[in-house]
Amino acid sequence: MEVVSLGKELRENTYPGRGIVLGKSADGKYAVAAYFIMGRSENSRNRVFVEEGEGIRTQAFDPEKLTDPSLVIYAPVRVLGHDTIVTNGDQTDTIYEGLEKGMTFEQSLRTREFEPDGPNYTPRISGVIHVEDGSFSYSLSILKSDNGNPEQCNRYTFSYDGTVAGEGHFIHTYMHDGNPLPSFEGEPKRVAIPDQMEEFANLLWDSLNEENKVSLFVRYVDIATGKYRTKIVNKNQ
Repeated sequence: MEVVSLGKELRENTYPGRGIVLGKSADGKYAVAAYFIMGRSENSRNRVFVEEGEGIRTQAFDPEKLTDPSLVIYAPVRVLGHDTIVTNGDQTDTIYEGLEKGMTFEQSLRTREFEPDGPNYTPRISGVIHVEDGSFSYSLSILKSDNGNPEQCNRYTFSYDGTVAGEGHFIHTYMHDGNPLPSFEGEPKRVAIPDQMEEFANLLWDSLNEENKVSLFVRYVDIATGKYRTKIVNKNQ
């Protein structure tokens, strides 16, 4: 699989929906996680990311305009020991609780499926990075309907060990804009990741569709020490 330009992928897609990027910085020092949300409805656009403990939570920018919190208010990022969990829904909590009980990332997600928002049936995308004793690995998952058929949930998990410096993988909820929205297809895309967190955050934010982008989270975790730096960008200020 060739390395694709993440900026080009985003600029040419007005609505990839929600997206997760996991990988390693070019200098090999950092485990990298990024998550962005986009929205077409007022309810979906009326959000910001706020820090909560070691993770983040979505929050209504204007509480009076929040019409349905069920699929838009959740904790996209939580940290459990050496694991940083990143998802597009409340399955963050499912994974956290599963890992806490000794289950694997994949086992934890067996209890979940795509979102109940027909006719889109938005896929649940999830990721986890594991940093311990100077080593780093990560996994990505997508739970989606069977070509729009809600009677069947298709489950895919992709695990990456011995990650190459300067590379990562990108998965998102929708192939492109549409009615209904078509679910992501294929393997996560192989992308390049720079050394600098600010550079990476700017690349992502500037490449997302101006009308539809809502919020962005980027974290660089020092593989040697486990210490991290975080960047949050919200369109609503």
